[in-house]
Amino acid sequence: MTEVPVTDVPRLLPRPLALPDFPWDCLAPYRARAAEHPGGVVDLAVGTPVDPTPELARQALAAASDAPGYPTAVGTGQVREAIIGWMGRRRGVQGLPRDAVIPTIGSKESVALLPLQLGVRPGDLVLHPRAAYPTYDVGARLAGATPVPVDTDADPATWRLPEPSDGEAGRVALVWLNSPGNPDGHVLSAEQLARIVTWARERGAVVASDECYAELAWEEPWASQSVPSLLDPRVTGLRPDGSLDLGGLLTLYSTSKQSNLAGYRAAFLAGDPVLVSAVTEIRKHSGLLVPAPVQAAMAAVLDDDAHVEAQGETYRARREALVEATAAAGLVNDPASVAGLYLWLSGPDSMSAFDLVGAFAQLGIVVAPGDFYGEAGAGRVRMSLTDTDERVAAACQRLRATDLFRR
Repeated sequence: MTEVPVTDVPRLLPRPLALPDFPWDCLAPYRARAAEHPGGVVDLAVGTPVDPTPELARQALAAASDAPGYPTAVGTGQVREAIIGWMGRRRGVQGLPRDAVIPTIGSKESVALLPLQLGVRPGDLVLHPRAAYPTYDVGARLAGATPVPVDTDADPATWRLPEPSDGEAGRVALVWLNSPGNPDGHVLSAEQLARIVTWARERGAVVASDECYAELAWEEPWASQSVPSLLDPRVTGLRPDGSLDLGGLLTLYSTSKQSNLAGYRAAFLAGDPVLVSAVTEIRKHSGLLVPAPVQAAMAAVLDDDAHVEAQGETYRARREALVEATAAAGLVNDPASVAGLYLWLSGPDSMSAFDLVGAFAQLGIVVAPGDFYGEAGAGRVRMSLTDTDERVAAACQRLRATDLFRR
C-alpha cells in the first residue's frame, strides 16, 4: 500500500473571519483551583439551569415522542399558538399573526445566524450593547460584517460609529438589543426602545431584541410590571388599521431559563412577518428544524404560568442571598443590575477581572470575568444564580468569611 505523505493531507483553512477563541476554555485553570476547595466547587460561571425540568414538559415530550416524520421549519400550529398566547399574556404584545412567529433551536442559533439569514453583507455594521454576550460579535463576523459595541442605555443620537475608510460609511444593517441584559442586568424602558426603533428605521436597519431573561425582574419598576418587549405597542407604533407596526423588528425568546429547558433547545423568533418568512426559508434549506417532541414540550410550558412564577421565586431567593453575601465580602453589584440571571460585580480598583476570578477560585467559586463581555466589563465579574440552593448557601458562607476583596 502506498503511504500518503503527510504534506498531501488537506489542512484546515486558516480562520478568515478572525473569530475569537471560545472564551470559556480559558477558565480551565480557575476551575481546577476551585476544585481543590475542601467544601467542593460552586459553579456560578456559565448560567446553565440546574433545577428540574417541569413534569408537564417531560410529559408533553413523551406523548409526542412517536415522531417518525420530519418536523416543519415553521412549527406546528400548536406551538405557534402557544407563542402568540405567551406574548399576549406575559409580554403585553397582543394580536401577533401566526406568520409572525417560528420556533428555533435555542436562541443562540438566532444570535449567531440572524445576520447571515437577514442578508447582512461584508462591510455592513452590526451594533450590539457595550457589555454583551460574545455571540453578537461572532454572528456579525460570520456574515463578514463589522461588530460595533454601543451604549444601548444612551440616546442613539450619541452613538459613535466607525469613521468611513473609503469615502463611504458602512451601512448600519442590524441593531442588537438585550433587555434584561447579559451580563449587566440592565433594562430598557419602552421609551428607550422606541427611540432606538425610530433611529434604526430612519436608516433602514433591522432591530433584533434578545429578551430571554424577561421573566426575571427583581427591582422596581420592573418587579411589578412586565419588562417591555421590543414588540410592545408603545415601542412599535400602530398601523392605520390598529395592528402592530412590526416592520423591521424581531424578538428572540428562550424557555431555557424560565422553564429549565436548556437541554431541549426550545426557543422562538417573533416579529416582522416579512423578516420571519425570510429566516424561515433559509432554515428550511439548512435543515434547522426543531424536533416535533421538543415543539410539544415548548407549547406545554408556554401555556403554563405557574411553573414560571415558581422558578422566578427560586432565583429571587438565590439572588437576595448572593447580593447580601457579596456585599459583605466588599464587592459591589452594578446598581442598574435590576433583572436577569446574574450579578455584575466589581471589587477593589486594584483588582482586574481575572484577579477577581482568581480570588473567587480560592473560595471554590467559579465566576466569569467581565472581559468576556467586552471592554465595558473591565474590572468586573459575572456571577450567575444557577447552582443549587445548597451550593449557593455554601458560596454565601465562604463570601461572608473572606477578606480577599477588601479595599
